[in-house]
Amino acid sequence: MPREISAGGVVVRKAELGWEVAVIEPTREGGTSNSAKRKSGKQGQVLALPKGIVDPGEQAAETAVREVFEETGITASIVTKLTDIKYVYVRSWGDKQRVFKIVSFFLLRYQSGEIDDVTREMRIEVKQALWIPLEGADRRLSYRGERDVIRKAQEWLKAHPEEVK
Repeated sequence: MPREISAGGVVVRKAELGWEVAVIEPTREGGTSNSAKRKSGKQGQVLALPKGIVDPGEQAAETAVREVFEETGITASIVTKLTDIKYVYVRSWGDKQRVFKIVSFFLLRYQSGEIDDVTREMRIEVKQALWIPLEGADRRLSYRGERDVIRKAQEWLKAHPEEVK
């Protein structure tokens, strides 16, 4: 069974009413490979965390920062590693093969940029990027593993409020 190694980010920023997190709405279901245990939100909207394949010679943390920028248009910096999620999915393209995937997720602090300011080429993968309240985000994300990641981010922020301002 082929393996894929990816990394992604939970980007947070402090807003007037509390923490917000950057999420993406993939252009199509194939825009994110985590098809297992998916649920849709309002009007069938799929919301996910930005993530992507670790390039050769790249560290997972570098991938998380790069993918966040490519998929959301914002620049962020690593705060801490949150967790790895592991799952098997069936490719919806090409060979329809089962793939074992590991995704390392990092908590990132928003630095700069406008959400959803992505390249035209990235619109193949990302319909839109948006900020949503961190509180309740675990109920809005479409993939079980990513909902667990959001809960870990919330726990970390409560335990270390001074480290992300």
